[in-house]
Amino acid sequence: MTAIACLRILFTADGDSQPGDIPKHKAQGVADAFLKARWRKPRKCGAVAPLAFVIADHNAEHLDPAEVQGLAAELEKVLFPGRPIGQIALMTFEGDEQAVLKFAALTQKELRGLMNGEGYEGEPGRVHVITADSIDGPLPSTRAEAKVYAEEKAEEKRASGGLTTATTIEKEPAPAAKSAAPISTIPTAAEAPEAAPPPAAKKAEAKIGAPPPPAETGWWGVYDLARGAFVGSTIGMRSDLLGPAPEDDAKLLKRDLVCLTDAQAALKTGPYGEIHVPFGFWNLTTPSSQDAYKSRLSRYPLDQQPRLVATIYATPREASIGMIQQMRAFLKSSFARLDVRISDPTFPIQGLPPELVDTITLVLDGETEHDRLKQILKFVERKAAYAAKGVVQALAGVSASMELEAAKAGGIALVQGLAVTELLDNPIGGPDGAPLALAQNAA
Repeated sequence: MTAIACLRILFTADGDSQPGDIPKHKAQGVADAFLKARWRKPRKCGAVAPLAFVIADHNAEHLDPAEVQGLAAELEKVLFPGRPIGQIALMTFEGDEQAVLKFAALTQKELRGLMNGEGYEGEPGRVHVITADSIDGPLPSTRAEAKVYAEEKAEEKRASGGLTTATTIEKEPAPAAKSAAPISTIPTAAEAPEAAPPPAAKKAEAKIGAPPPPAETGWWGVYDLARGAFVGSTIGMRSDLLGPAPEDDAKLLKRDLVCLTDAQAALKTGPYGEIHVPFGFWNLTTPSSQDAYKSRLSRYPLDQQPRLVATIYATPREASIGMIQQMRAFLKSSFARLDVRISDPTFPIQGLPPELVDTITLVLDGETEHDRLKQILKFVERKAAYAAKGVVQALAGVSASMELEAAKAGGIALVQGLAVTELLDNPIGGPDGAPLALAQNAA
């Protein structure tokens, strides 16, 4: 039972900005910070496209439109202090992960079609248009639903002798004049402008086409607490912001191959820092999966090997030393270092031969901050054993400043997670210049 939705912010007011308004080009950052402050844990939210956010609630089947309306009213006050209501609208789309991400990339024209009840060419979902004083929906999402909706409206019109009454499912609608007003997003290079474009602009728009969907992957900055600098980035799936990764090995392999492909591209666009790439423990033991990994790794330039780190996740507590030795042998031609990810802070480091692995990363997964701090403490208690083996201790999933402070106090070397960076669009190219969350606490 998980409610997953994309929330789009749309500007409904015309005219120039007024004193006190947040400039529209800065609205993305302001809205992102606002939503993270209001949409509190264990619920999750994150930006996936300009003024498009994925939000998730693992304790609800559907989002509560009334709660989203409260967000709309508060956000409007933040962006347009002192202005009358009606400056923005929030449009929500609930569905499966792929449909939600596709909605995040819809063009202005496609959004208008949804708001006008015309549907769109995509998977079905639950659509609402929400302002500070109205909730309209659920609206039809697909073309087929829109056709049925239009037929029902036509039948109502015939049954009433040509007179119809506007209705909403969950709340009285805004007046007709208001609901008919144009609603627009901030235009991007791939979207048409708000006003009707001249013929030349229409031709240009046709060539540009719809914006591409958001990338499936993103990057977590890896921060060295001792050096006070970023040393690299770990590639990960954006879908992990919404819920746990699948357990099926075939699905995990597919994700790994996507990461390998995107990491290869990043080697060209981000010439600095380590690149950490994931491999599933059990997939590394399967010949068919190894062949799939080999096919992708064959494209990797050999001169990039010194900056590449192979990260083995889902490592069992009693992992076979022989298996890990085989994994190192399989990966060493492409990766300079081997990182093993664990979920048990009492992982038996004493049994590992020296120089078999370079880093062991504890992935924090406690339900409460108290649970997570206990995991860090147990991990830190084994610091001497790790030092004796020459293995670096690291933490992933660090999401609060208190956890970051505990890592610093315990001598943990490397950290990553929301307390260090958001999930970034590109790997960090150096110790500075990246959008950070709480990394100032690490400095």
